[in-house]
Parts: sequence; structure tokens; C-alpha cells
Amino acid sequence: MLAGKLHGRQRGPLVRGRLRPVWEEEPTRAGLATKGVVLAGVCLAVLFPLWVVIVTSLSSVETITETGGLVVIPRDITFVAYEELLGGGQVTRATLVSLSVTVVGTLFSMTVSIMCAYGLSRSGSVLHRPFLIILLATMFFGAGLIPTYLVVQGLGLTDSYLSLILPSALNVFNILVLRAFFMSTAQELIESARIDGAGDFRILWQIVMPLSRAVIAVITLFYAVGYWSAWFNASIYISDPDMLPLQNIMNQLVLKQERPVGLAQAINTGGLSPLAIQMAVMVLALLPVAVLSPFVQKHFKKGMLTGAVKG
Repeated sequence: MLAGKLHGRQRGPLVRGRLRPVWEEEPTRAGLATKGVVLAGVCLAVLFPLWVVIVTSLSSVETITETGGLVVIPRDITFVAYEELLGGGQVTRATLVSLSVTVVGTLFSMTVSIMCAYGLSRSGSVLHRPFLIILLATMFFGAGLIPTYLVVQGLGLTDSYLSLILPSALNVFNILVLRAFFMSTAQELIESARIDGAGDFRILWQIVMPLSRAVIAVITLFYAVGYWSAWFNASIYISDPDMLPLQNIMNQLVLKQERPVGLAQAINTGGLSPLAIQMAVMVLALLPVAVLSPFVQKHFKKGMLTGAVKG
């Protein structure tokens, strides 16, 4: 038993040494300490603004007035700003619009992207090369804003939620990443499934997609974040204020200093701080991305690297 422990102690440095390239020297204590300080500084630079935004959104009018603006140390915590925002007014309606557009748009984009990528991953499919060249051409040449707007207007999609989904439904880069990952699927599995009588849709659903969960999770996050963060399409295609998503309402509150009627009354009576409202809207806009990202993070490296390299 003692010999085993000694053998394990002697073996440990050798194993760690094998993981390090022969040309790379062992790190010094000063180097490790410097890396730790740098990483801690980067984390602080990222987390500190988020902390200030959250604390300010939870601060009372008196606390914000005393500090003269943004609050760093929490004091007199209150949820009045969130109660006013989510009390059934314009912000609540905009949040529901953003959630609906994100869910529906992501499902539509993923469905079309997966089917397109699978078709392009099969070298024997009809018009495989022309379609691939057309897709690649759209990455370098675009029609521009005015032709796109005329197409949307000609289709009668203005003042419609479809105008927030269809113009940005596909991303060629995401399709190419999916295609590269699908091409890495073992051909033996696909051929055996064809011998058993499976069609393309069944092969895609039961074989290719289960083996591609990592890249599908990453691309889903890309599309979801894109729909959730989008505001430009709504600013040019939507004229009804009740149909605007959350990002456009945040733009009005933070940049244009415009306030809905209910919030304006609460601010004028002194029961609510305009700065707390602005910070609370920013927290609502960041919350879904912050919640979803940790669940997809474990798939990010595998999905992106494998999809990019195995093309």
C-alpha cells in the first residue's frame, strides 16, 4: 500500500509533464501569480458594471439621490422599479413580444437551417453545388437596406411580427457550421439506415441530429440571442408602439429618455427614479441570455470547433 502511494507520487509529475509540450517550460510562481491577478482583473472588469446596474435598479429614490447617480453599495433595497415595469404596461407587453418572437423565430430558423445544412452535406443531392455557391455568395454580396425594405413592404409584412422573423431568419455562417458537422457523421450509419429502408427525414431525425446535439445547441443559442437582441428590424418595419419588442422600449427609455404614461406618473410623483427604471430595463434585457448561456457553454467548444474544422 505504501509502495503504491510512493509510486503514485512519483508518477504524478511525469504525467503532468507529458501533458506539457517539450518546448514549454514549467511555470514559475511569479507567472502563476501574474496570471491569477490578470484573470481576477478581467473578471472584475466584466462583473463590476453588471453589479452596478443590478444594485442601481434595486435602489430607492433617496439612495440614488444621495449617491448622485449609480449605486455601488446596496442600501434600502426595493423592487418598485420592477413592479412598475412588469405591472401590465408597455414594458410587460414588449417583453411578451420579444419572448414570442424569439421562440417562434428560433424554431423556424433552426428548422430551415438544419434541413438546408443536411441537404448540402449530402454530396449527391440535387443542385448541391449551385445552392452552395449561392449561399456563399450572400455572405459577401448583399442587396442593401432599401431593396430589403421594398421586398418586405411588397409582401405586406410591415406592421407584422413576421417582419421581425423572416428578414433575418437564416444565417449562412450557421448553416455552414451545421453542414460541416453533419458531414462528419459516419457514413456507415447512414448507409445502414438506408439499407433498412429509412428515408432522409428519418435519418436526419433519428441519426444525424442526436449525434449533433452540441452544434445544434450552440446554433440555437446564436439564433435566440440574435432575435432577443434585435431592434433594428422593429424600428423600420413596425410603426405601432404596442407591437414593439423590449429592445426598442429600452432604446426609448435609456437613449431617447421617453417614458410611457404610467412610468411618467410614478416618476413625477417622486416614488420612482428614472435611473432605476433604465437599469431595471437593462436587467430584463440581459436576464434571458445570462440564464441560457451557462447551459449551452459546455457544448460551445465542441460544437464550434468540430463544426468549423471537419468541413
